[in-house]
Formats: sequence, structure tokens, C-alpha cells
Amino acid sequence: MLTNLFFHMKYFTKLSMGLAACAVVMSVSAEELALVQQHHEYPDNEPAPCHPVPTPRQIKWQELEFYAFFHYGMNTYTGQEWGFGNENVNTFAPTAAPNPRQWLEAVKAGGMRGGIAVVKHHDGFCLWPTTTTNHRCTNSSNAFGAATNIPRDFANAARELDMKYGFYISPWDRNSGLYGTDRYVKEVFMKQCEELAQYGSDQFEMWFDGANGGNGYYGGANDTRTIDASTYYDVPNLRDYIHSIAPDCVMWGVGEEARWIGNESGYAGETNWCMMDRGAASEIANRNSGQEEGWIWLPGESDAKATSAGWFWHAGQSDLSAERLFQMYLETVGRNSNLILNIPPDRSGSLPASSVNTLKSLGQMLTNRLGTDLAPQANVTASTTRANGANRTYDASNLIDGNKDTYWATNDDEKTATITLTWDEPKTIHYVSLMEYIAKGQRVRGFKIETSADGSTWTQKATNIGQTTIGYKRIIPLNGSTSSSFDAGTQAKALRITITDSRACPLLHTISVY
Repeated sequence: MLTNLFFHMKYFTKLSMGLAACAVVMSVSAEELALVQQHHEYPDNEPAPCHPVPTPRQIKWQELEFYAFFHYGMNTYTGQEWGFGNENVNTFAPTAAPNPRQWLEAVKAGGMRGGIAVVKHHDGFCLWPTTTTNHRCTNSSNAFGAATNIPRDFANAARELDMKYGFYISPWDRNSGLYGTDRYVKEVFMKQCEELAQYGSDQFEMWFDGANGGNGYYGGANDTRTIDASTYYDVPNLRDYIHSIAPDCVMWGVGEEARWIGNESGYAGETNWCMMDRGAASEIANRNSGQEEGWIWLPGESDAKATSAGWFWHAGQSDLSAERLFQMYLETVGRNSNLILNIPPDRSGSLPASSVNTLKSLGQMLTNRLGTDLAPQANVTASTTRANGANRTYDASNLIDGNKDTYWATNDDEKTATITLTWDEPKTIHYVSLMEYIAKGQRVRGFKIETSADGSTWTQKATNIGQTTIGYKRIIPLNGSTSSSFDAGTQAKALRITITDSRACPLLHTISVY
């Protein structure tokens, strides 16, 4: 009896507390009781990033793919490649007004999307009316030289032609007596960067050459000065400063946003990751191929010369053939690397006619060989497709819709897949281009390409080419040759791409067939 009484007392106590709580709740206004909408954490079922991933400015930079280098300056008139810094300013004597618009028009016809102008090389000679040094074009006794302002004219021409632009400004200055002291970076180099930003905050790249320190004129000291570049230029703060004045500007070299691909011959590794570990040893050993397990996004850029001589114009130079330049394109842009191709203006301040003609031929070659995409005419299917989200699909049709922001993907636990394109009638094809959705990281480790003339019997293509990484873009010549890639072609009614291995579920946004 006592036990039952105790039970009922506990029950009525809890009931009273519950009624009191209800009374409190009922006293709260309806507005305060408004229901909170719950959201699914991943409503679009998007794959998780596969780190590291690029910054938005690095993505924009990689999307440029192919652009020009213009080495022009004091060396054009001295015949040197690395001036000592003691040149007489009157030696800078253009025979006509330098014409950056002509430079850009020529490379645009060559299929390039922008250019970088050298406005200060290691000799410290500046091609604009800088306040930081007397070693500048405006002090030349030559009328065309004194009127020169390459950054102004180059930036204006690029905007008019709807092209991207940037400047090469050497951190090393063999003319300045302040170089190597604690005053140079603040009083000279940073001010020069700031002056160049006044010609436009829409620069896409600032090229800071890695050559730093050595012998030079140095204001008459004629000695040797050495520095530790990362510390001397205070790279993290330098990078932040450049981004504050030019938000989309990638810093090449000193700046750690893009890496030198490791040669000046116009080729990247068939295996080429965008990732890299920091540190001189890692970067030197892996420039050409990157590192699969690298912990920073550091995509490659290949700098190459379109002429037979140096980076600057030299009497007697000749132009490489358009076919050779096309090979460079396949071995750089086609291997997940940007290509910056140097075409030097001569002493008139314009590109030689022979260079202009070669560039025109290259542009026609790119249009004829890689200008008509047959993939949108195909029916495309995939062996596996990621489940759709609330506002995003991952269907194979995304691969041929021409939209870089849509992509095909597999489910998280699926790292292999097959994509098949079929046409009603056989097509003559030469190249296959694959592009990963790199905003979420680089993933693919291995793939293979097969064609079928009848839709049932398959032949693997380009077996002598390493079909490992894809990255931003990979172009495979189906005949297996980059030097003579355009032949009679392959007759195909079907094309099959098999992803054989991936770091995480593969994501491709575009397949193109040419």
C-alpha cells in the first residue's frame, strides 16, 4: 500500500511539473514559437572536395590555357639576354613607336587569350615613366624611346581586344644600388608593383622571375649580392599586397601560386598533378609532374620560345614552324599545363612579319584541328552516375552541354567508370579532350580510350602515351604522336573512355572529340 502511494505521489509530481511547463510555453508568443525550417546538409548531393583545391583566381588563370610572352627592352638593343645594369639609357632607341597592340593582335590570331609584357628585366631598365629609378625609357634621347609607356599601351590594347594581360617585373635589379639592402623592396620593388597596378587592377598574372642575386652594376658598386628570396621579399605579405591591388592576379615564381614546369622547351609530363609540396627539394624534383599527395595547389606553366635564338630579339633569328608550336600546345595545354609562348618584338618595337605569319598559321591549325567538337552530336551514356540532388544533376549529358559549371560524377564509393559516346554515322576523329571539374580537386589516376568502327568491336588507342592524369585538361592524339598528330584519322562510330583509377569519385565536366 505504501509502495503504491509513493508511486502515485511521484506521478502527480511529474504531471504537475509538466502542466507548469505547458503553461510557460503557452505564455510564449506565437511569433517566438515560429518553426525553424530544417535543411539537409547536402541537398544537392555534391561530392566532397578532394584536397587541395584551387583558389578562384587560380581557376581563372588555368582557364586562360595559352598566352604570349613579349621580351622587349634594353636587351633588344644591346644584344644581351641578361643586361648588367650599367647600360646607357640612350641605347634604348626604337626605330619606330613600340606597338603593343600589334603584338596582341598577332598572338590573338595565333589562338592565344592574353599576354605578358616584360616591363623590367634584370638590368633594372623600366619601360614606363617610373619614379623609382633614372634607368628608364623616358630618359632616352631617342624620341620614340622617351615617349614609350609599355604598361599603359599594353593594358589598353588588351582591353580593346578583349584579352587578358599581365606584366613581367624582375625582382632582381642589377642597376639599383639599394638591391640587397633592407631599403630596396620597400622603396623600389614594391613601389614599382604599385605603379604598374595603376595601369589596371585586372591583371591576370604578375611574373616574378626566380633569378635573384648575383653580380651587377648596383649603382656603381660593381659587386656581387646574394639574398634569400622568400625572406627578402617577404613573400606572404607580398602576395597579399598584390592581391589587394589586383584581386585576380596570380603571382608566378616568387609568389607560390603557379610553378615552373621545369624546362623551357614547351612540354609537361604526361603524368602531371596540379599539387605540390612546399620546399625547394620537392619543387625541383617534381616540377614536370607535380605530386599526387602534394599539399598545396601549384599548377604548372611552361614557358617556351617561338624563335631559334634567345628570349629577346636577336639578328639572324628564325621562327619555329607552326607545326612545332602545335606540338608544344599538345604537350603543355594538352597535359594539364598552361603555355606561355615567347615572341620577341624587334628594334622597331613590333613583331617581325615572319613571326606574325607563323602565328596566323598556328591559329588556323588550332581552328582546323581542334575547332569542331563532334561530341555534342553524339549520344553519351555512363556505366554509373551519381544520384541527383535537389538542384543539380550529374548525368552524362553534362559532359557535352558546353557548360563548364555542370559535370558528370559517380557515387562516393565508385572510383572507376566507363563513358561511351556513339554516333549514328561513323566520324573521322583525331583527338579526344578530357576536363576534370578541378574546383573540387584533381582526382583521376588512370584512364584508357577505345574506339569502335561498328559499335561492338573495340580497339585501344594511343597505347604509347601515358594515360594517367587528366587535371584541368588532357588532349590525347589518337594516333599516339604529338609531333605528327594530324593524319588520316580514325573512323569511329563509338568512343569509350574508361576511368581505371581515381583518388576519389571522378568528376568530369567536358569531353570533346575532334
